[in-house]
Amino acid sequence: MGDRELVDALLGKDRKATAEFVGRYSDAVYSYVRSRLIPHTDRTDDLVQEVFMTAWQQLGSFRAESSLHTWLLAIARHKVQDHYRALLRQPASLEEWDETPALISMPQFDDILDAQRLSAKVALTLAALSEQYRAALLWRYWENCSVRDMAQRTNKTEKAIERLLARARKAFKDGWDHA
Repeated sequence: MGDRELVDALLGKDRKATAEFVGRYSDAVYSYVRSRLIPHTDRTDDLVQEVFMTAWQQLGSFRAESSLHTWLLAIARHKVQDHYRALLRQPASLEEWDETPALISMPQFDDILDAQRLSAKVALTLAALSEQYRAALLWRYWENCSVRDMAQRTNKTEKAIERLLARARKAFKDGWDHA
């Protein structure tokens, strides 16, 4: 069953489709979320559940412009980001203040701001790329997927993937220079 057919079956409340959906994608989503939470993986199960709940709530908005796998991992990425944003918003407890002589020194604060600016610029630059270039770069560098694996999963040659990545990197560089 292809992605579109699976989504249609899920929207039709087909129980077998639900089992296939979870079975097909739960390992990938779990691995992705867990790898982003290391070394504090205690929230992995909760975030994976949130990913699937959000996916079920938004199935009607799935347009099949990317694979269902990519769509779910994008939801997972947002859930992980939300998790870290929530952690940063939490005030430090009094015990933490007592145990930590200096929570944030100025150089660390500047480093954090620089990292956030860099991250925002990367996100803007990636958002301006075509879906194919963005997916190729994220798959290769964010997911650390080898060219060989990318070629096998897309039924393309390694040379074709290398050319795609070269064009995607050039487009990213051009976008970076103008951002």
